[in-house]
Amino acid sequence: MAAAELEEMTVSTDHIELPSSDAPLIVEGAGGLYVPLNEEKMIIDIIKQLDLPVILVARSTLGTINHTLLSLRALAEYNIPVAGVVLSGPINSSNRKTIEQFGNVRVIFEIPQFDEITPAVVNDFASTVENFESTLLPLKK
Repeated sequence: MAAAELEEMTVSTDHIELPSSDAPLIVEGAGGLYVPLNEEKMIIDIIKQLDLPVILVARSTLGTINHTLLSLRALAEYNIPVAGVVLSGPINSSNRKTIEQFGNVRVIFEIPQFDEITPAVVNDFASTVENFESTLLPLKK
């Protein structure tokens, strides 16, 4: 919203709809669930409007337990289904366990911090994720 205000623009959310596709579709929210898009709507409102399940991606560093559990609570209050959580950054098994326990959610996988991101690095990582495709495919509507 701040960027739109700087450009003296208004972000309209009235006509947002998903493209028709047989391929898996990932819709990314920018900045978090409560980021305002305009004077009336936030990212979480668009998720609800589009009737999408969520894979919540959270950083794995200090503060993630509080941030992730608050985000999960917000999604529950909006009755938005959560397919799981992905943690991104340094691997921390304690954070994973706590988020799963108190969030009543599965951490699908953890993405470590990479020195460099290339197609080969991404492919190598994806091949190590157990049940990667079977985790994501049931989300398709």
